[in-house]
Amino acid sequence: MTDLVIRALTESDAHLFRTLPDPGLVGRAAFGHSYATVREGGEYRPEWTWIAERDGVVVARAAWWSGPADTAPVTLNWFDFADGEDEAGTELLRQSPLYAEYELILPAGWRDRPDVAAAAEARIAAARAAGMKPLVERYRYLWTPECGLPERPGRLTFRPEPDDAVILDVLRRVHSVTLDAHARRAIEGPGGLEQAAQEELDFFHWCPSPRSWWQLAYTPEGEVAGLHVPARNPGGPCIGFIGVVPEQRGHGYGYDLLVECTHFLAAEGAEFIAGATDQGNAPMAAAFARAGHPVTQERIHLV
Repeated sequence: MTDLVIRALTESDAHLFRTLPDPGLVGRAAFGHSYATVREGGEYRPEWTWIAERDGVVVARAAWWSGPADTAPVTLNWFDFADGEDEAGTELLRQSPLYAEYELILPAGWRDRPDVAAAAEARIAAARAAGMKPLVERYRYLWTPECGLPERPGRLTFRPEPDDAVILDVLRRVHSVTLDAHARRAIEGPGGLEQAAQEELDFFHWCPSPRSWWQLAYTPEGEVAGLHVPARNPGGPCIGFIGVVPEQRGHGYGYDLLVECTHFLAAEGAEFIAGATDQGNAPMAAAFARAGHPVTQERIHLV
């Protein structure tokens, strides 16, 4: 078999990314996304887009994504390869100098579709062969006005909190007992709980939405119940964060926070609201379902 040529694209040859036939089963393209560079009005940078060529034909491709101001990729969210070119996909990931979490985007219920499951498993296997490992599977939700606004339970009061130190303290409390796989991974690292809380706070600041949107929730007795962060990321309005402090769990307050977050963004004119939670976080998944946020995708994260 002819040797592979693995390289980054440039603005002048970025069109080569689109020459690999789209499998149409998994990944960004399956949901109507097309590859375009920032200069073309898209989301991707040629220097963070790599291809593997054989005899001048693209047989594997990978595109790392970031926000407009980021100086390093945030995630790998486009990775696929031609039939029979699994090893080329693996070698592409091995040789690329870029490192970021791989987010494999899949339709809801993908395991019930043999063709989609086979395509997904091939990508996972190629990424694992390159040294990555699965971290978590997540549900992705998309609320639209047609879903209707859930009624506010009225059990909590909500107030903006301008002090980052107060927010950081609440995040420490929330993550001290957590089902979130990303937070648990941070906690297991050298930075521990402090790192997990700081990463969350950094994400809030990374979002281009106003700082004034962040709100703490209080019980009728005036005790902090949790935090909700209505946000906008580069893709649009989203549920930035929902967290209940450990001593207030067991009352279903996660639902109250999610409902308030939904109302807040709807009042800001959101035509859709994206959200996500780990599939293993049953209480939060139940809250999304009860609040009328339908699952539109599933995502597998590998690190």
